[in-house]
Amino acid sequence: MNPKELELYIHIPFCVKKCSYCDFLSAPATEQTREAYMAALFAEIEGRAKDYKDRIVTSVFIGGGTPSLLSGDRINQLMEHIREGFTLAEDAEITMEVNPGTATAEKFTAFHAAGINRLSIGMQSAQEKELKMLGRIHDFGSFVQVYREAVEAGFTNINVDVMSGLPGQTLASYRDTLEKVLHLEPMPQHISAYSLIVEEGTPFAAMAERGELPLPEEDTERAMYEETIEVLAKYGFHRYEISNYALDGYECRHNVGYWIRRDYLGFGIGAASLIDNVRFQNGRDLNTYLAHSFACREEEQSLTTQEQMEETMFLGLRLVRGVSYEDFEKQYGKSPEEVYGKVIAKNVADGLLTVREEENRGRYLALTKRGLDLSNYVMAQFLF
Repeated sequence: MNPKELELYIHIPFCVKKCSYCDFLSAPATEQTREAYMAALFAEIEGRAKDYKDRIVTSVFIGGGTPSLLSGDRINQLMEHIREGFTLAEDAEITMEVNPGTATAEKFTAFHAAGINRLSIGMQSAQEKELKMLGRIHDFGSFVQVYREAVEAGFTNINVDVMSGLPGQTLASYRDTLEKVLHLEPMPQHISAYSLIVEEGTPFAAMAERGELPLPEEDTERAMYEETIEVLAKYGFHRYEISNYALDGYECRHNVGYWIRRDYLGFGIGAASLIDNVRFQNGRDLNTYLAHSFACREEEQSLTTQEQMEETMFLGLRLVRGVSYEDFEKQYGKSPEEVYGKVIAKNVADGLLTVREEENRGRYLALTKRGLDLSNYVMAQFLF
């Protein structure tokens, strides 16, 4: 019997400074605090790994915060702890997030030697004014240098993050950002294109409340969204998830795992997990984690069959390919129509959903192009 697949997420909550739009669990910290955190993180990995000896890890994602703040030695130690505790698949995808303001050629060489085989670099914009408004610690020139150094270190699977709907951003400036990314040598294999959401509690939210956040008009934002799809398609990128585009064979396997509800185990403060249809999360208090990293689990929730079906639909529909009929029936003993017949029929009639046959892969329920545009509206209908 094949071992069950498992994904790992490692949270590094430190950054040089908080960006103006960021509501992630991250903050600047002293070297002493970072060292204490890594020791606690290693202890948590060692303590939990023994419960997953029967699993095979297909992907690891080191996110934050800013993991690239850490030294090459620290990342190597982290990977050693993961390898000692878990069985990694030979072709495991191992991603690390990188802030261009914190990476060097030496670090990339060390990261690559440690076993990192995929990078996600947070460029966000190629425009200096926009980067400054976002509170980023890099400029476009330093991003280009960091990208070049990553390639020279041997990385051949790189994602670049870009953002639209930024304060002061125009359609022309956004188009220029896309073109600059696509003219990197070599071109990145993956692009994540996110629209800015002004989150409560961020500096941007305070600015918006005071009327000091010059966001683009709705029509301009819409044009940016369309531009993303059209421009990236011209360069061979296919859209495989609402905000993600890849060259063939370079889809982020870790993130696809989230959308199809593959089991994943999170380490570090605030890290979430899904194991055997039980969701749980580590606490968000740093001092508590430093004192008891192996005993900080909270918010445990055993999902009912109804909740599992809901998640299967509203997460799976994020993928352009949609939800597999075969997988749904295998898991729940019913077809999607038996559970959601009226919702599916209504949205098919409205041109928002379609049922399609894929050669050698069976039937999928998927959002149409218009459905992708209105994805939140469609997905909300699958909540009981």
